[in-house]
Amino acid sequence: MSLVSIKNLSIRFGDHTVVDQLSLKIEAGQRVGVVGESGSGKSLTALSIIDLLPEGAHREGDIQLDVDGPLKRGKHVGMVFQEPMTALNPLMKVGDQIKEALELHVPDINFDMRVRELVQEVDLPPTVVHRYPHELSGGQRQRIGLAIALAGEPELLIADEPTSALDMITQRQVIDLIRRVCDNHGMALLFISHDLGAVAALCEHIHVLEKGRHVEDAPARQLLSAPQQAYTKKLIAAASPQRRHATSREVGETLLRLDGISRRFHLPTAFWQPKLYVQALDNISLEIKEGECVGLVGPSGCGKTTLSRIIAGLQTAQRGTIEFDGHAYGRQLGNMPTAARRELSMVFQDPFGSFDPRLNMAKSLFEPLNLMPELSPAEREERVHAAVERVGLPIEMLQRHPHAFSGGQRQRLAIARALVLRPKLVVLDEPVSALDVSIRGEILALLQDLRERYGIAYLFVSHDLDVVRSVADRVLVMMHGKVVEQGDVEAVFDNPEAQITKDLLDARLAI
Repeated sequence: MSLVSIKNLSIRFGDHTVVDQLSLKIEAGQRVGVVGESGSGKSLTALSIIDLLPEGAHREGDIQLDVDGPLKRGKHVGMVFQEPMTALNPLMKVGDQIKEALELHVPDINFDMRVRELVQEVDLPPTVVHRYPHELSGGQRQRIGLAIALAGEPELLIADEPTSALDMITQRQVIDLIRRVCDNHGMALLFISHDLGAVAALCEHIHVLEKGRHVEDAPARQLLSAPQQAYTKKLIAAASPQRRHATSREVGETLLRLDGISRRFHLPTAFWQPKLYVQALDNISLEIKEGECVGLVGPSGCGKTTLSRIIAGLQTAQRGTIEFDGHAYGRQLGNMPTAARRELSMVFQDPFGSFDPRLNMAKSLFEPLNLMPELSPAEREERVHAAVERVGLPIEMLQRHPHAFSGGQRQRLAIARALVLRPKLVVLDEPVSALDVSIRGEILALLQDLRERYGIAYLFVSHDLDVVRSVADRVLVMMHGKVVEQGDVEAVFDNPEAQITKDLLDARLAI
């Protein structure tokens, strides 16, 4: 008998069917990938295995697991969730969260020793157990999620988009780590991803889903080299490196100028120990002109997000100056002028955490327009509806709350929220990392169209070098809080000088 056997699985929300008559099997020790666009039912299929479907979901069909005794989540099946920041408890140190999982599934052991062993197994330093989730990078949080999933020594590991928001180097490290722990523990793997490169690097067999229906499946090499169905061919074509999008609009005067921006953070230590700091940003200077797209790349923890948040007025710099559209700010939280806030928007890396879970999407998208009291209710509604339609979602979805959307849909709504003000500059922090390859192409085309029409400038922060190459005019490469290389995007990527740039280019995952 297979370790997991799913027969004719259907999942409905009311009259809407999101998974339709799906069947698949996973053998003991086998690594299986499931790919498809956002909303294709990948995550719901995984959640149905461990009986964690959201409220209101109705399931039909048969799911059998070849395990001893009744199914225990965490003991027989471990799961790494798509958004580790929301899966981890923000009020608990990560070491205590690993310990909590051990207490549930593996009693009568030395918990502190086992926590240290798990942290070491996922390639993290022992000191990380004393830190909270918000103090870790995205790659570190994903490793903690994997350590928690391994605590019960499961027979099946489910990984739901575990690499979607990680830089190229960290992505490859996490994939190698998942492969190693599966081999070491003899675990089977169900790997859910829209990244065909990641699936190709890790999985032996691939299933393709489209709108809840099973399209085709085959051994990984066979499916990627000789797909049989048009939908699979479309996914593979969309995952290929994109050509540079030329723009006919000339860049204007300097819109944003940063000079000598520096920021350091205090690391947690005991009260009797000397204070320790990490230099997140070290003397960063850059300019963005009207209508220009500047790419910002670098490994996790290099300071990209901190710099983005300082530009958006959400964090402060300890040294340096910021001037945007004639307005100076940055050294004191909350002193960003209203006129500047109207002209600068941001799309955050974590789309779920950026929305208020108590508000439906209509209220969340109307909220930025409070900065423009001169607009009538009809004009506000027109702006919101236009932005939602531009990112390819139906207006009816605005009555839903954030939890009712897939990760890709939430990211598209985050982009729509940034566009309702029609700003001069949009800071895009990993704007397409949570999107499947076909939707990613549509969003990049949308951003390019808005740049052409309205002269919007972008600071495009991404770990995907192929995406940055396709959209940016110039690129800055960061490492340890410093800009180590910058210049024309083609010149930098064709002839990199900094070692980290070479490492990022070498770490790209090919199909």
